[in-house]
Amino acid sequence: MSVPLVHEDDVEALDLPGRKLRWLVTPESLNAQHMSVCLIRVPGGEAVRPAHSHPNGEEAIHIIEGSGRVLVDGEVAPVKAGTTVLFPQGSIHMLQNTGATEMKVICFFAPATNLDNYKFFEGVEFPELAGAK
Repeated sequence: MSVPLVHEDDVEALDLPGRKLRWLVTPESLNAQHMSVCLIRVPGGEAVRPAHSHPNGEEAIHIIEGSGRVLVDGEVAPVKAGTTVLFPQGSIHMLQNTGATEMKVICFFAPATNLDNYKFFEGVEFPELAGAK
């Protein structure tokens, strides 16, 4: 039996609005049965778009590098490296990198999910940052 492992550089990056996404833990990559994990990289000033929810499960994100803010069901909170955020099942959420450098985030899903299971909300946006023009 071989150890189930994968390196992020060995996974194709999907170029999605506001981020590059790599699915690290999936049934296909590591034979995961009950969870999925992706890594996203959000360029400076970008937001993960569109706002979305996960009707069938929860998502927890952990900020590895960078800083920004999250929007969860209309509430905004700051995040920085070391912060973990839970997006409860069905919550409408977004992530924004408010810094100049890339934000690196790991996202955990239970049960396992993929982009087909996201529900999108095109009209939901972050409020303007104070002092932004």
